[in-house]
Amino acid sequence: MTLLGRAFKKESLSNYMQSDGHFEKSLTAKDLLGLGIGAVIGTGIFILPGTVAATTAGPAVVISFILAALISGLVAMAYSEMASALPVAGSAYSYGNIIFGEVVGWVLGWALILEYFLAVAAVATGWSAYFANLIAPIYEIPKAFSGPLNPSEGTYINLVAVLILLVLGLLLRGGMKESKRLQNIMVILKIVIIILFVAVGFFYIKANNYQPFIPERMNGAFGIRGVLTGTAMVFFAFLGFDALSSSAAEVKNPKRNIPIGIFGTLIIAAILYALVAFVLTGMVNYTELNVADPVALALQSVGRNGVALVITIGALLGMFTMMYTMLYASSRLVYAIGRDGLLPGNMGKLNKREEPTRALTIATIVVMVFGGLVPLDRLVDLVNMGTLLAFVVVSLGIIPLRKRQDLTHDGYKMPFYPVLPLISAGFSFFLMTQLHVETLIAAAIWFAVGLVVYFTYGIKHSKLNEF
Repeated sequence: MTLLGRAFKKESLSNYMQSDGHFEKSLTAKDLLGLGIGAVIGTGIFILPGTVAATTAGPAVVISFILAALISGLVAMAYSEMASALPVAGSAYSYGNIIFGEVVGWVLGWALILEYFLAVAAVATGWSAYFANLIAPIYEIPKAFSGPLNPSEGTYINLVAVLILLVLGLLLRGGMKESKRLQNIMVILKIVIIILFVAVGFFYIKANNYQPFIPERMNGAFGIRGVLTGTAMVFFAFLGFDALSSSAAEVKNPKRNIPIGIFGTLIIAAILYALVAFVLTGMVNYTELNVADPVALALQSVGRNGVALVITIGALLGMFTMMYTMLYASSRLVYAIGRDGLLPGNMGKLNKREEPTRALTIATIVVMVFGGLVPLDRLVDLVNMGTLLAFVVVSLGIIPLRKRQDLTHDGYKMPFYPVLPLISAGFSFFLMTQLHVETLIAAAIWFAVGLVVYFTYGIKHSKLNEF
C-alpha cells in the first residue's frame, strides 16, 4: 500500500463502537440540552446584541440573530445525521476517519484540538476578569497574579483562570453523572437571569428607539446589507452546539436524543438572543450601544443597578457552563485520538468507572497553561477557523455517508439531500474566507505542524496498522 493510500485508509465503525462500548450511557436529551445551552450561551448574549446593533445592523440585529440561527440549523442537521449514523466519541474527528480516511480525520482532530483548547482558555481569562470586577470592592487580586506571563507589565500568571479550570477539571473527574446535575442547575439559573433582564427591560422599552428599524445605509454599515453582515458576525454566537456530538458514545438512544439536543439548543438560543436584542435596542437607542457592557449600560440608564449586578453573576454562570461543555468535549476528543494510537501516553484508556480521566487530565493541564500564561487575544480567531473547517467537512460528508452500504443508517436524515449539505458547506466555507488574513496564515502553519506530527508519529503508531 502506498503512503497516500495508507493515509486515506478508513476506520471501521464497528471498531469504534467496540472501543466506545465501555462508556456508561448516562446522558438524556435533557442533559444534552444543558450541555448545548451551556456551550452556546455565554457572555456574548450580554454583549453581542448591543455592539452589532450599534455598528452594523441597528435594531434589525434581531433579524440577524434569527437568520444566523437558521443558517446554523443547516450545519446542525449535518451533525445530527452524522451523530445519529455514527454514535461514537470524537465528533468530526471520528466522522472524518470513517467517511474520508485517517489523514482527514487527523486534520479535523488537529483543528478541533485548537478550537476546544483555545476556546476554554480564552473564556477562562474572561471569567477571571469578570470575577475580579465582582469582588473588587472586597478584595483586589495582586497584579502579579492577574494576567498572562508578561514581566514588563508586572503580570506572571492569571491565577483565577488557572483555579477555575482546575475546579472544572476536578468536577468532570468526579464523574459525568454527578457533575451534569450542577451543570444543569447552572444553565437553568443562567436562563432565569436572562429572562429577568428581558422581563425588567420590557417595561422600559421606548417605541421610538426602533425607528428606523433598519437604519439607512451609511459608512459601509446598516441597510439590508448591514443586516446580512450582522448575520455573519452573530453566526459565531451559535458555535458550540457541535460539541454535543462528542458525547455520542455516552448518550442513551443517540439516534433520538442527539438531534433533540442539537436542535433544541439552537431554538432556545435563538429565542433568547433575539429577545435580549429586541429589549436592549428598545431600552437604549442603538447608536449608544457600542460599549463593552451594553446590557449593564441599559439597566443603569433606567436606574436598575441591582439587576445589573445580577447580570454580572449571569455572565459568570454563562462562561462557567461554556467552559464545562468545551472542556468535556476536549477530553472526549483527546480520548478519541488516543484510542486510535495517534497520540502518545495511552490517552484512549478508560478508568474503572469507564471514563477517560487520563485524557481529561491532559486536556485540563494544557488549557490551564494556556489560560494562565499565554496571551490569547490574537489567537481567538483560530477557534472560528477550526470550527468552520469541521463544518465544511461534516456537511460534505453527508453525501458519501448516504452511499455507504456497510453502515446502518435508520436515524435522523438531513432533508433535501444533496442540496442542503452543499449549501451548508458553501456557507461555512464563505465564512472561512471572511476571517483575517493573519488568522488564515496562522491556521496554515498549525495544520502544517499537524501533518508533520501525523506523518512522523501518528501513521506509524496508528491502530489501523493492525488491520
